[in-house]
Formats: sequence, C-alpha cells, structure tokens
Amino acid sequence: MKFKLYPERKIRHLLSMPFIYGMILPALVLDLTLEVYHTICFPLYGIAYVKRKNYIRIDRQKLEYLTFMEKLNCMYCGYVNGLFAYAVQVAAETEKYWCSIKHKSDASFKAPTHHESFLEYGDKKAYQEITAEKE
Repeated sequence: MKFKLYPERKIRHLLSMPFIYGMILPALVLDLTLEVYHTICFPLYGIAYVKRKNYIRIDRQKLEYLTFMEKLNCMYCGYVNGLFAYAVQVAAETEKYWCSIKHKSDASFKAPTHHESFLEYGDKKAYQEITAEKE
C-alpha cells in the first residue's frame, strides 16, 4: 500500500480513479468472451478446463481493518489481476495445443514457463518428426 506513503498525492490519486475503474468494462468483456471461448473450444480440442477459482480470489474485503475504499480497491484488484492470470493460463493451454514452438531467443524476451517443453525455434527436423508422426 505504497499510496499511503504519499498523502500529498491525494488529488493525483483521485484524478486517476476514473482511469483505473474505467478498465472494469474491458475486463468484463474479456471475462465474458474468454469464458465463451474456454467453454466451447476446450472440449472440442480435448484440453482440460482451467479452473478460474485457482486464479481469481476476492477475499481481502473481509479484513475488518480496511476502509470501505480499500476494500473496494482490493476486490477490484483481486478480480482483475486474477482474471488476467486466468486468461494467460487459458492462452497458454491453447498455445500448447496449437503451436509448441519456442520464440526466437532474445535477451529482452521473457519466455513463459510453459515454453520449456516447446520445440526450439528453427528446429525444422524436430518439427518434421513430430508432424510426420500424425500425418
């Protein structure tokens, strides 16, 4: 809660609120479309469902020592950050199914952990071996 260290920034914090809370609409659209995709496509692909309860956690509003606004902020962050983590996992499962080739190595790129088992970038032979098995 670093914001409490800067009481002189209260006006700045208040001015930023519409931008922070305005992101709830795109988040809800993402949530809805992600669920439609997840519910329809994963069974078609034979991919196991990703459990959203493992990612979205809204519980800090139960802490009695928080103010109303702090509780509201905690609920918002628990939902949005959890939603994004859930969306990343759904995307990761999709990528494992459809691609499984690592990106080109670059010191500035942080590869996701699910890429560890992917084929090396540019390894044509390994790609041909895997795809030839199924054809």
